[in-house]
Amino acid sequence: MTIAIVVGATGLVGAQILSLLLATPEVERVVSLGRRKTDTTHAKLEEHAVDLGEPSSFREHVHGDFLFSALGTTLKKAGSQEAQRLVDVTYPLNVAKVAAEQGVRGYGLVSAVGADAGSLMFYNRIKGELERDVQSLGFERVRIARPSILTGDRAESRPMEALGISAMGALRFVPGLRKYRPISGRVVARALIAAVEDPTPGVQMLEPERLFELGEA
Repeated sequence: MTIAIVVGATGLVGAQILSLLLATPEVERVVSLGRRKTDTTHAKLEEHAVDLGEPSSFREHVHGDFLFSALGTTLKKAGSQEAQRLVDVTYPLNVAKVAAEQGVRGYGLVSAVGADAGSLMFYNRIKGELERDVQSLGFERVRIARPSILTGDRAESRPMEALGISAMGALRFVPGLRKYRPISGRVVARALIAAVEDPTPGVQMLEPERLFELGEA
């Protein structure tokens, strides 16, 4: 049986990862770590509200087979680039380091299309930095999902994002730009779980087309 750890289960993709794992018979227990608990109640769920900036607050809970990380925020919500870097890089990297040290075999990360540690764009750069750093930690298998704009139910309202999703839906018909079309959080979650379950060792980058392929199968 499998024990899965989820970080960021209150977010759009994280909530879907949590839901799918809880519904998977092969998963014996799901451990959710975050700054706050979810509203989910389930016999297999173990939740802990922790300080992701302080590894000693969560180290004892990071024992299992697979770690899924779906932490992320926006610059507007964070308030500054420094605050966004904490949520998008420092916190998930803290958990990943502890997980690798404690023998967690597989790691699934929700990143973003265009992630590049050398990018001039702040958001793409920090996503790329996290991708780069987790690959050096020694996990048996690393799966990195790179979705475009996400669709689904969010806790907070994002009216401008909703307008963007509507406009970008047409990209599915434009050669060369199909990868930027919106994708649902459920599809991303389903694809990432399937990829982490694949026993092939090493790193797999799940670009948008692969996410659609795996998540809609």
